[in-house]
Amino acid sequence: MTDYPRHGKRLFDIVVSLLLLLVLLPWLLACSLWLRLVEGSPVFYRETRLGQHHQPFTLIKFRTMSSSDRDSAGSSVATLNDSRIHTSGRILRRTHLDELPQLWNVLRGDMSLVGPRPYKPAHADRLPTDQLKRILKVRPGLTCSSALLFIAEDQVLQNCDNPETLYLTHLLPEKASQQLACISTMSLTGDIRILIQTILSLITPHARHHSQRYLHSLLKIGDS
Repeated sequence: MTDYPRHGKRLFDIVVSLLLLLVLLPWLLACSLWLRLVEGSPVFYRETRLGQHHQPFTLIKFRTMSSSDRDSAGSSVATLNDSRIHTSGRILRRTHLDELPQLWNVLRGDMSLVGPRPYKPAHADRLPTDQLKRILKVRPGLTCSSALLFIAEDQVLQNCDNPETLYLTHLLPEKASQQLACISTMSLTGDIRILIQTILSLITPHARHHSQRYLHSLLKIGDS
């Protein structure tokens, strides 16, 4: 389906994201109420990311860091044991429920359901210009096959010295290469398959275990 990336993909995003927002509305409301009661305001965290054609947009997540620490100077990479993450945030990050508000980004057209994860500007600056240009030809996504490969990066990096340096020098270049491979094989059936794999990764440990083995080999460290 050669016209899918240009025409069908946006329609697919609108229909599926709208359905998911309706189906997941109770979860969205429950998470919002939980955060408001337990962690206080604000409930949502907004961050600038790079969108299609290098256009910045505001990515929305449930807030997982304490209000006093989230904007403070520090590492641009949050590991699973990051002291900035509040108690509720650890649960939200582990289950990836903190990502659910990005369905609104998909519905708005900032993002796609399936595509390369959106970059922070500071991380994008570390990539070769030509490589970044090819990645930003498409809308960033909520998930993709490369995202599943790196789903356990917060857990793997938590036991490493200088996790930000390791991420920028080892994981970021490999992540970009995997994203380019994902873009080159984009199709309707591929998007459906990745969405199913993503759902399965949230309810079974297989994807996280596979990611851990992959990242350990990439960083050349033993399993912890």
